[in-house]
Amino acid sequence: MKTLLLTAFFSFTLLVSKAQNLNKMENNQQDSLAIIQALENYYFKGIYEGNIDTLGSIFNPGTLLFGDVKGLPYAKTLDQYLDGVKNRQSPKDSGKPFKGTIISIDVVNSIAVAKVHVKMYQFNYDEFLSFHKINNRWLIVNKMISDVSE
Repeated sequence: MKTLLLTAFFSFTLLVSKAQNLNKMENNQQDSLAIIQALENYYFKGIYEGNIDTLGSIFNPGTLLFGDVKGLPYAKTLDQYLDGVKNRQSPKDSGKPFKGTIISIDVVNSIAVAKVHVKMYQFNYDEFLSFHKINNRWLIVNKMISDVSE
């Protein structure tokens, strides 16, 4: 009788564990999809069009940006970054090519990191964008960039 009860208990525990893992995988897929949509509809679109309202909506206020561009240190506040986007000619208006590519997305609970590649003008940026799910919305909380060769 003890063996039967122990077997039933372990079988139930295994089933619950598998169901929880399946639920986690489904949540990760939903979260990854939400991040992909945010990147495409707000981040890449905002950069391409030079629309700081669109672009700014994917960032959490207070986001900081760090990295290197052409070998020089790069550090900006979100406001400085958006001001730069606002005051430059957008790739759309210039007629120059623009390409934003999602390389990878890793999600752990309410945090995520997306690696993206942005090609515009003479720049090729590899970027690491840190996301946090705040009020059920994925927002960029940190941006790190590096200008790389093609």
